[in-house]
Amino acid sequence: MKRSKRKEKTHVPIRMNMLFFAVFLLFSMLVLRLGVVQIVNGESYKSEVERTEDVVVNTGVPRGKIYDRYGNVIVDNVPLNAITYTRTNTTTTEEMIDVATKLSEFIDKDPESVTVRDKKDYWIIKNSDEAEGLVSASEIKKLQADEELSEDDVNAKVYKMRLDRITDDKLESLSKKDLEIIAIYREFAGGYALNPQIVKNEDVTPDEFAKVSEHLNELPGVNTTTDWKRSYVFDDTLRTILGNVSSAREGLPKNLVDAYLAEGYNRNDRVGKSYLELQYEDLLQGQKEQMKNITKNGSIIESLLVQEGQRGKDVVLTIDMELQREVEKIIEDELSKQIQDRGASPNLDRAYVVMINPNTGEILSMAGKQYMKNEETGKYEMRDAALGTFTSSYEVGSVVKGATVLTGYMTGNLTPGETLIDEPLKIKGTPPKSSWFNKYGQMPITDLFALEKSSNSYMWKVALRIAGGRYVPNQPIVNNPEAFDTFRTHFAQFGLGVPTGIDLPGESPGLKGTATDPGFLLDYAIGQFDTYTTMQLAQYVSTIANDGYRVQPHMMKEIREPTNDKKSLGSVLFEDETKVLNRIDATQDQLEHVQKGFYRVYHNPDGTAYNEFKDAPYNAAGKSGTAETYVDGKLNYNTTIIGYAPFDNPEVAYATVVPSSHIQAGGVSDPYTNKKIAKRVMDKYFELKKERAKTVGDTNTVDKKVENAKDAEKQQEKIREESN
Repeated sequence: MKRSKRKEKTHVPIRMNMLFFAVFLLFSMLVLRLGVVQIVNGESYKSEVERTEDVVVNTGVPRGKIYDRYGNVIVDNVPLNAITYTRTNTTTTEEMIDVATKLSEFIDKDPESVTVRDKKDYWIIKNSDEAEGLVSASEIKKLQADEELSEDDVNAKVYKMRLDRITDDKLESLSKKDLEIIAIYREFAGGYALNPQIVKNEDVTPDEFAKVSEHLNELPGVNTTTDWKRSYVFDDTLRTILGNVSSAREGLPKNLVDAYLAEGYNRNDRVGKSYLELQYEDLLQGQKEQMKNITKNGSIIESLLVQEGQRGKDVVLTIDMELQREVEKIIEDELSKQIQDRGASPNLDRAYVVMINPNTGEILSMAGKQYMKNEETGKYEMRDAALGTFTSSYEVGSVVKGATVLTGYMTGNLTPGETLIDEPLKIKGTPPKSSWFNKYGQMPITDLFALEKSSNSYMWKVALRIAGGRYVPNQPIVNNPEAFDTFRTHFAQFGLGVPTGIDLPGESPGLKGTATDPGFLLDYAIGQFDTYTTMQLAQYVSTIANDGYRVQPHMMKEIREPTNDKKSLGSVLFEDETKVLNRIDATQDQLEHVQKGFYRVYHNPDGTAYNEFKDAPYNAAGKSGTAETYVDGKLNYNTTIIGYAPFDNPEVAYATVVPSSHIQAGGVSDPYTNKKIAKRVMDKYFELKKERAKTVGDTNTVDKKVENAKDAEKQQEKIREESN
């Protein structure tokens, strides 16, 4: 008996131990699971909760302003009345259609943007029973029987079949009111849930704004607010360079959408899509206002401010807007004179000028005008073509001869002051090639006179030396394709044939000729083979003017804090510094020798720009050029001129290009449009400088004033009136 009792006592502790062990295991598993949830997956679960219940919404702010170097507003923002719509995660299509229908009673919405697909989608919503009958049950069953198709695939195919079977007569039954509702619904459906979507922000009348505001309780998701529109204070001036901003409807441009999305933009954000607006998008865009919407069952129950919005930073350009406008007027005036006389210039339709500080690379003016047909009116008019100063390239002629002479020096094939014989070159198998001023005889000339008088023969002989040959009358010339590379490598030191580095997208490096026949090397040496932009010519002449430093041209001068004071600019955040890209391999003596040649072009009676600049009140130097080109198979001439002043201490350099300036037929001669433009723009520069010396102080101070505040306000008021 005692033994059996002892056995019963031993079984109880074993069962209890097993139970305790099981409980221990369960608690251990629970603790482990809680650890995994809290430590390993805690952040992802928290993010999921915030995504579904706490949604952060970014609201766009006005862009930064753009000013010229003297504090004149170039690009501003105009406040506009706007109507927006915000849908929730649970908003149905039917609910949006219902609100769009009600809203159409209070506003006018242009249905021009409504597409055929929009109409078909709307028709299906409004005629659901009839739409279902467009696809038979047997057709649906056949699709469902296809094992390779998911349920979503089947639904998509069925919907497409319905769309395809909606006839034109069904769409024609839609009324004008229906189209207006579709246009409004289209705006509702764009963008993301819980993100305000612009329904109308232009042409919102005070009556529309008031009516919608009064009936907001009947229009769930609709709100009235203030939006903005870009204002270009100087109208067409520099317009192609300033670029464009996408509209609220357009959102992120298709060609840039991936890049912008990677930076955290929303698809319906308005962004810079070209040139300056694109180049400085990250500064101009500003800091968005962030609101956290706390939702329950898809509805917003509370909104909390996470981050205050701030409009974009202000960009101050190097451009002198007053000078820019005067340069444009001069180009228009001189172009118009020649366009009226088509006998001399039948193909002339454009001209370009770049003015730059040769020491800093600051662009003072980049102007272009083109005489072209307005497709809407059918009339011809002058259009802004400033873009062509760095995107269009041309054969530029003799202006490159300074680079040719310096290439001769740098390669050891020419010495400063060396005399060569200017004479017609009689190359075996080709017609004689001569300088414009010497078609028959022999003239011993120096490199300085060759620049002054613009000798082709001198440059050809330099090119032959670089190719490893010499001129022998009535004999073939040396064939050395590597000489093209030698020339291009040295020309690139000046910025010719390579990107200048300007802070704008889309710069053209020019075109390189592909042929390597020896005759083309002679053409290259006088600027009639490769093509160059006006901006490249400006960088090239600046390199000669500043003693051999190739400086990067730039349009951005400063970045400033935005301010609400309309009469002054904010404090300086960043000031662009001079960027020297390289120093050419020539010695100071060699550079000064070419500078003397450029001086003689403007000051000696044989100089090709003497007549225009002999009486100038400033001391200038430079080089003119003419290049043969063909338009529709007929010979034309591009004319160019480069220069800088004052000669002893250059502060401004310029380049002028006039494509297809004239023809030479029937006694018609060069009208010198290039030189007339150049002289007038340089005169204007020094005239403005003299006037400003009396009134303009330090333009870089923090408390810089907005010079044209009243003009900007007038432009804003004009746009507001047009919008209303």
